[in-house]
Amino acid sequence: MEAGHPSPDSSSEECTVLETLSGKGLACPIHTGKVTELYCSGCEACVCEECVSGEHADHPTTPLLAALETHRDGLQERLAAAQNRLPQISAALVSLKEILQQLTNQRALIEEDIHVSFEELHKTLDVRKSVLLMELEVTYGLKQKVLQAQMDTLLHGQRGIVDTCTQTEEALSGEASAASLQAERGLGERLGELASQGLPFQAEENDQLDLLMEADGLRRSIHNLGTIITTSAVASQSEASGVGLEQCIVGLPACVTITTRDKAGGPCRGGNAILSAEVCTPDGSVADGEIIDHKNGTYDFVYTVNKEGEFSLALRLYDQHIKGSPFRLRVTRSPDPEVSPPTTTATSLTATATTSTGSSEGAKRRGKSPGSGSKKKGSRRTGSALGTPRRRENPIEDDLIFRIGTKGRNKGEFTNLQGVSASSSGRILIADSNNQCVQIFSNEGEFKSRFGVRGRSPGQLQRPTGVAVHPNGDIIIADYDNKWVSIFSSDGKYKAKLGSGRLMGPKGVSVDQNGHVIVVDNKACTVFIFQPTGKLVTKFGSRGNGDKQFAGPHFAAVNNNNEIIVTDFHNHSVKVFTPEGELLLKFGSNGEGNGQFNAPTGVAVDVNGNIIVADWGNSRIQVFDGSGSFLSYINTSADPLYGPQGLALTSDGHVVVADSGNHCFKVYRYLQ
Repeated sequence: MEAGHPSPDSSSEECTVLETLSGKGLACPIHTGKVTELYCSGCEACVCEECVSGEHADHPTTPLLAALETHRDGLQERLAAAQNRLPQISAALVSLKEILQQLTNQRALIEEDIHVSFEELHKTLDVRKSVLLMELEVTYGLKQKVLQAQMDTLLHGQRGIVDTCTQTEEALSGEASAASLQAERGLGERLGELASQGLPFQAEENDQLDLLMEADGLRRSIHNLGTIITTSAVASQSEASGVGLEQCIVGLPACVTITTRDKAGGPCRGGNAILSAEVCTPDGSVADGEIIDHKNGTYDFVYTVNKEGEFSLALRLYDQHIKGSPFRLRVTRSPDPEVSPPTTTATSLTATATTSTGSSEGAKRRGKSPGSGSKKKGSRRTGSALGTPRRRENPIEDDLIFRIGTKGRNKGEFTNLQGVSASSSGRILIADSNNQCVQIFSNEGEFKSRFGVRGRSPGQLQRPTGVAVHPNGDIIIADYDNKWVSIFSSDGKYKAKLGSGRLMGPKGVSVDQNGHVIVVDNKACTVFIFQPTGKLVTKFGSRGNGDKQFAGPHFAAVNNNNEIIVTDFHNHSVKVFTPEGELLLKFGSNGEGNGQFNAPTGVAVDVNGNIIVADWGNSRIQVFDGSGSFLSYINTSADPLYGPQGLALTSDGHVVVADSGNHCFKVYRYLQ
């Protein structure tokens, strides 16, 4: 039989021969008995000779063998390009693992350093230790999250390349055919994508996690804390000078300089002497004046007299007249031509009398509080505009009504008290964290009861940090270490727990107007809202410094609009949310000025919507209106706070705060 004229029953034999010959072609699906030996690049399809003379007549075609060879060459190039990325990924993963391991090791070392350093310090530094550990956890968590996310991305890219390369290698290990062309083309596209995809080969975080612990300087500061202030000045040797001793012009300030001297007549070089000055008219009235301490042994008495006449100027040092005192003083309408004009001081009218032998209580202050009068520790309010008061005159007055507690484990004693709540029935509840109990007092500070057993079983307390009272009288307690919230009856009988398995470190609790329990999860940086049955209503917040994020949130309060007010400790701000978790308001920044915070903690809201905030690092209590504008302070100067925590408003309208560093709670007057 001649070639080119096959018999009908020879088609299978011819096909077998052709496939054996080329190993590529298949039977044409359109033309029976024909084999696809060509490749139409325009249609990306295998065709036979009759296809080329028909519908593919004007299309560019190439021999199938050549097309397959070209395709495989391109596929091989892409495979090589993709495989070249694998060493880069491996090297990056090794580097990241080392960084992460170093970060973890540093975390462990620093945690040990924190514990060792704080164990050597006084009990009041315990508060700072817990904050550093929290900051370490937050910082480590943020860094670890970035590095872990980068590792996950690289591992995902690695798996994609390895899987695709394996499939491609399997395809290449077999013989090329029209049947595998489509699959191989898909593999090629995928390899191209993998070879060109952007992967984070460079570490996006570092392993720096250091601790700055200036313990030696702190010990020296504590060793030198407090100074006995005195002078060697005596009245008999001290003297006054200046034109203001002889003449003063009506309505204009005049100045007298007092130079203090010791018993030998030598000049004193330091300030803080207790001086007083009086300008008396013949009828006994006193003129206006101020004393300015230059801290070098000299003082200026600046005074103004508003009428003509003869006056008496008495200058006393420690209640004794100095040399020449009292002085006769003439006040005229115009300068006497024989006397030079009096010397004046531009700042004299706003200067204040100063004494440095003031309250030792004031020297104890950590932060700023209104009512101290001066930023200098130990300064005392002046009792008269004419001079510095005596040591025991005019003690500092503040808003404190009473304080309850010392450090200990008995009734009315505390160890690291945290949360505070006040009931409508006239009770104050304190979460006594390290004593694993809740103590209850009357609004007048009378001890009533306490309950709590240490442990990790339901009904026991391991580290109670927050407390609230439900409208039905139940007592709700946030247990940080047990990672749940316990509910007790009003007489301390355990009823239920909620949040177990969801909470990581609940710190503060509150109750909204619907009776829902609001839990501030300090460790998860999330606010949870539960029904009293334990059913989760909603949650919001995550770790970070964004508007809807937190960094170690502490406590929460609810206003008359059922809005939730949260103190964001490490972000130094207060945030107000709707019950659904939408941000309404944010106020505060890091600092010591009015309206600024150094780690806010406790929060409460009065009937007018004003927000009261405990400023932990500044050891003060600030008051804001409902829009976050600063209004005032609670005056705490006489008995300073030290690391205040929880805060609440009592049923009789006073502010109660947990003074954690002083192991007591304090009740202050508050004018709503």
